[in-house]
Amino acid sequence: MRIGLVLGAGGIVGGSWLIGALEALESETGWSASDAEIICGTSAGSVVGALAAQGLSPALMAAYVGGGSLDEVEELAEQGEHAAGRLDETAYRLQRALPRIGPGSWRLALSTLLRPQTLAPSAAMSAWLPRGFISTRPISDLVCRFVPGDWPDHANFWAVACDYATGRRAVFGRSDAPPARASDAVAASCAIPAFYHPVKIAGRRYVDGGVCSLSNLDLLRGEQLDLVVCLNPMSSLASVTPRGPGDRVAAAMRAQAGRRLGAEARKLRAEGTDVLIVQPTADDLPLMGPNPMARGRRQEIIERAIRTTARQLRRARPREGVVLPRRVRRGPSPRRRAAAAVSQRRAA
Repeated sequence: MRIGLVLGAGGIVGGSWLIGALEALESETGWSASDAEIICGTSAGSVVGALAAQGLSPALMAAYVGGGSLDEVEELAEQGEHAAGRLDETAYRLQRALPRIGPGSWRLALSTLLRPQTLAPSAAMSAWLPRGFISTRPISDLVCRFVPGDWPDHANFWAVACDYATGRRAVFGRSDAPPARASDAVAASCAIPAFYHPVKIAGRRYVDGGVCSLSNLDLLRGEQLDLVVCLNPMSSLASVTPRGPGDRVAAAMRAQAGRRLGAEARKLRAEGTDVLIVQPTADDLPLMGPNPMARGRRQEIIERAIRTTARQLRRARPREGVVLPRRVRRGPSPRRRAAAAVSQRRAA
């Protein structure tokens, strides 16, 4: 099977959910994210996607988030890679830049007045928000630790960002996007407008790819894939009783994200590609809460996502028309071969 993987946006909370969902997907089907023909990530999904494309397992990602360690940690360190840090990079840094008055992107703001019908509402709104003041450098540093080269070992890793001048999607890793290091592409994909400072690549500024779509599932059209697996933290078929204004806003965002996701899935299915969508359940939502940048319950979110995603996959397996990914038999990746060599040297 030719399988594509789409990892949606979701901030720190969504990134934690994605790690748990990937671990459940691997344990239930035997299929690994690194076996995907294409890995397409948006915002938090681009961070997790870059690490998966480099060959890091979800279990290893979860260990870093939780502050624990696995035997692989020492092996990675012996290969000369600095494995310190956490996947959420809790320390924010101010961006060194002159203060800017007015909209974050004057050019995009003018486009919303002249051609409003050509832009997504979220892209139009992001133009009028002030420019962000938090540096994306910690995100770039994190990716650099685990992806020592310009790009992951995986040839088809895509990081989706939004061109801050035109409001259009830029898919770094594809031939139609400017060349970029993975660390810069992922930082651009995560640059939430009005919070993070835009990332400059090849003379243009980029912001969070979630501005265009929180999933960007439709980008995999025309890729001759048999199945696309989409893990989307920001949408859900479930609903929870709102406990305040924050919950109501989060519910509205999930509903909008779900409508967009459904439209994107129909486009893929129309060309004969099977689509498997996994979203947070009613058990996940109360723990995830309304704030996607909350850091307090990362490990609990991962552990619950493992259980709830496993349940979803088990229930889906006997259903007619539902296709699950299958194990791919391939030789070990360069990273795993190097780790095996380290183990052999130790044994000797």
